[in-house]
Amino acid sequence: MDNVLSILEEILEQRKSASAENSYVASLYNKGTDQILEKIREESAEVIMAAKGDGNDKIIHEVADLWFHVLVLLRYKNISVSDIETELARRFGISGLEEKRNRSKKT
Repeated sequence: MDNVLSILEEILEQRKSASAENSYVASLYNKGTDQILEKIREESAEVIMAAKGDGNDKIIHEVADLWFHVLVLLRYKNISVSDIETELARRFGISGLEEKRNRSKKT
Protein backbone atom coordinates (compact mmCIF):
# COMPACT_ATOMS: atom_id res chain seq x y z
CA MET A 1 0.00 0.00 0.00
CA ASP A 2 1.24 3.48 -0.82
CA ASN A 3 1.80 5.98 1.95
CA VAL A 4 -1.60 6.24 3.59
CA LEU A 5 -0.95 9.74 4.91
CA SER A 6 -0.07 11.04 1.45
CA ILE A 7 -3.17 9.48 -0.08
CA LEU A 8 -5.35 10.86 2.69
CA GLU A 9 -3.73 14.27 2.28
CA GLU A 10 -4.74 14.27 -1.41
CA ILE A 11 -8.31 13.31 -0.56
CA LEU A 12 -8.52 16.02 2.12
CA GLU A 13 -7.26 18.58 -0.39
CA GLN A 14 -9.95 17.48 -2.87
CA ARG A 15 -12.61 17.96 -0.20
CA LYS A 16 -11.87 21.69 -0.19
CA SER A 17 -13.96 21.94 -3.34
CA ALA A 18 -16.65 19.47 -2.23
CA SER A 19 -20.10 20.39 -1.01
CA ALA A 20 -20.44 20.75 2.75
CA GLU A 21 -23.77 18.94 2.42
CA ASN A 22 -22.10 15.85 0.93
CA SER A 23 -18.74 15.74 2.72
CA TYR A 24 -17.93 15.66 6.43
CA VAL A 25 -14.50 17.17 5.78
CA ALA A 26 -15.95 19.91 3.57
CA SER A 27 -18.39 20.71 6.36
CA LEU A 28 -15.50 21.08 8.80
CA TYR A 29 -13.63 23.32 6.35
CA ASN A 30 -16.80 25.36 5.94
CA LYS A 31 -17.14 25.82 9.72
CA GLY A 32 -13.52 26.93 10.07
CA THR A 33 -10.63 26.61 12.45
CA ASP A 34 -12.61 26.65 15.69
CA GLN A 35 -14.74 23.65 14.69
CA ILE A 36 -11.70 21.71 13.47
CA LEU A 37 -9.90 22.46 16.74
CA GLU A 38 -12.95 21.35 18.71
CA LYS A 39 -12.82 17.99 16.93
CA ILE A 40 -9.09 17.69 17.73
CA ARG A 41 -9.85 18.46 21.39
CA GLU A 42 -12.58 15.81 21.48
CA GLU A 43 -10.40 13.21 19.80
CA SER A 44 -7.46 14.00 22.11
CA ALA A 45 -9.67 13.39 25.14
CA GLU A 46 -10.82 10.10 23.62
CA VAL A 47 -7.20 9.01 23.12
CA ILE A 48 -6.49 9.75 26.78
CA MET A 49 -9.51 7.77 27.92
CA ALA A 50 -8.63 4.85 25.66
CA ALA A 51 -5.06 4.80 26.96
CA LYS A 52 -6.34 4.51 30.51
CA GLY A 53 -8.36 1.44 29.56
CA ASP A 54 -7.30 -2.07 28.71
CA GLY A 55 -6.27 -3.22 25.28
CA ASN A 56 -4.67 -1.45 22.37
CA ASP A 57 -7.48 -1.71 19.80
CA LYS A 58 -9.35 1.26 21.27
CA ILE A 59 -6.14 3.32 21.42
CA ILE A 60 -5.41 2.55 17.77
CA HIS A 61 -8.93 3.54 16.76
CA GLU A 62 -8.87 6.81 18.71
CA VAL A 63 -5.37 7.80 17.57
CA ALA A 64 -6.48 7.21 13.97
CA ASP A 65 -9.41 9.58 14.59
CA LEU A 66 -7.06 12.15 16.15
CA TRP A 67 -4.54 11.94 13.33
CA PHE A 68 -7.34 12.28 10.79
CA HIS A 69 -8.59 15.50 12.36
CA VAL A 70 -5.06 16.89 12.70
CA LEU A 71 -4.58 16.18 8.99
CA VAL A 72 -7.82 18.06 8.29
CA LEU A 73 -6.36 21.04 10.17
CA LEU A 74 -3.07 20.83 8.29
CA ARG A 75 -4.81 20.83 4.89
CA TYR A 76 -7.12 23.65 6.01
CA LYS A 77 -4.01 25.69 6.86
CA ASN A 78 -2.20 24.52 3.68
CA ILE A 79 0.46 22.71 5.66
CA SER A 80 1.64 19.46 4.11
CA VAL A 81 2.57 16.16 5.71
CA SER A 82 5.97 16.77 4.10
CA ASP A 83 6.32 20.00 6.12
CA ILE A 84 5.80 18.01 9.32
CA GLU A 85 8.19 15.27 8.21
CA THR A 86 10.83 17.92 7.48
CA GLU A 87 10.44 19.39 10.96
CA LEU A 88 10.67 15.96 12.60
CA ALA A 89 13.76 15.10 10.53
CA ARG A 90 15.37 18.38 11.58
CA ARG A 91 15.07 17.23 15.18
CA PHE A 92 16.96 13.96 14.65
CA GLY A 93 20.15 13.91 16.66
CA ILE A 94 18.99 16.72 18.94
CA SER A 95 18.23 15.94 22.54
CA GLY A 96 14.55 16.44 23.31
CA LEU A 97 15.53 18.62 26.24
CA GLU A 98 17.81 20.73 24.04
CA GLU A 99 15.14 21.06 21.35
CA LYS A 100 12.61 22.20 23.94
CA ARG A 101 15.06 24.80 25.32
CA ASN A 102 15.69 26.11 21.80
CA ARG A 103 11.93 26.40 21.21
CA SER A 104 11.54 28.49 24.37
CA LYS A 105 14.22 30.93 23.17
CA LYS A 106 12.41 31.50 19.84
CA THR A 107 9.12 32.60 21.41
